[in-house]
Amino acid sequence: MSVLQGKTIVLGVCGGIAAYKAAALTSKLTQAGATVRVIMTKSAVQFVAPLTFQTLSRHHVFVDTFDEKDPSVVSHINLADSADLVLIAPATANTIGKLALGLGDDMLSTTLLATMAPIWIAPAMNVHMYANPAVQTNMQTLLSRGVRFIEPGEGQLACGYVGKGRLAEPEEIFAAVERHFQGEPGRLEGQRVLVTAGGTVERIDPVRYITNDSSGKMGYAIAEEAVRMGAKVTLVSGPSALPVPCGVEIVRIQSALDMREAVLSRLEASHLIVKAAAVADYRPAVVAEQKIKKKSDSLTLDLIKNPDILQEIGTLKKHQFVVGFAAETEALDEHAMDKLSRKNCDLIVGNDVSQEGAGFSGDTNVVRIYDRNGLVEALPIQSKKDVARRLLELAADRMPTAARNADVR
Repeated sequence: MSVLQGKTIVLGVCGGIAAYKAAALTSKLTQAGATVRVIMTKSAVQFVAPLTFQTLSRHHVFVDTFDEKDPSVVSHINLADSADLVLIAPATANTIGKLALGLGDDMLSTTLLATMAPIWIAPAMNVHMYANPAVQTNMQTLLSRGVRFIEPGEGQLACGYVGKGRLAEPEEIFAAVERHFQGEPGRLEGQRVLVTAGGTVERIDPVRYITNDSSGKMGYAIAEEAVRMGAKVTLVSGPSALPVPCGVEIVRIQSALDMREAVLSRLEASHLIVKAAAVADYRPAVVAEQKIKKKSDSLTLDLIKNPDILQEIGTLKKHQFVVGFAAETEALDEHAMDKLSRKNCDLIVGNDVSQEGAGFSGDTNVVRIYDRNGLVEALPIQSKKDVARRLLELAADRMPTAARNADVR
């Protein structure tokens, strides 16, 4: 018997082209035995007719707060009380904002205010809307109140842009709902995860600096997947234009010294540390206070070595499980194993950045994961999100009981 049998799911459908996916989701949930009660915003009916959802759910669809179909109950209160789960898919920036502010001006928002059931939100919007600070702040507010998010995917959007904002596929949302009712905690439930991402900026003068090609995509994917797996995640990031994953605490830094301070100050409070950042090995010995003028045909910079943050973590760690990264262009196995040993990592992820599909700025990666005994798993080319998920699964399985149970409050 399906875990959804006999469960009541109130499905909120907001106005956007992704509303058509909610029809497929309604069908899947109903076929699995759930009672699906659909609430549509007035904008949503411009994209899909209520009759579609009525036919698929076998129940009346609610649009107007004052269109009471049963005189014995107040509809939005009845729906709020009967729900085992309230799911908004797709959720627009407008509805997310209203929920964050506690506004109730239509059938969906008043039901959301009245329910005591868990609320899950699957956003769908333009990539720039999703990254807008106001939208991100509203999502963080809701996360702090216990609302759960099903992250949007990346790809071609209806508006023509390519990026993050596409509604998660119905199969993915359905699987998340199933996991919720199975009552199984995430693989990293209750764990504090610290992730570093991106490159560092080492100043030469007020207008010039040394950096590298790291985009931060791998670290951001790891942070996002760790949240999905139930962890409380802090992301220490070098300069990046990537949107902050929902549920992640972001700490923005510039230089290697900034990153060292941010990481070491949080070391004791972490169970799992994933050091995915590409930290500059050297920095200018002197940073000019004014722009250096062009006076000759050559310029010599005196560089000094930056602290090795990963090595310091390996030396200082107690209960922490540490994962490092080794970006190489040759002798990958040899260099990765050497780095794992020297820096006292528990796992290390090696990737040949000269290999097609494994570069810094791409959305895919090709990696080999090692422990002290050698190669654990070689992952073929796949999305960085999939690499992140598999890496965290391996880490979760290998984290010792002492690390999991450490009191890091």
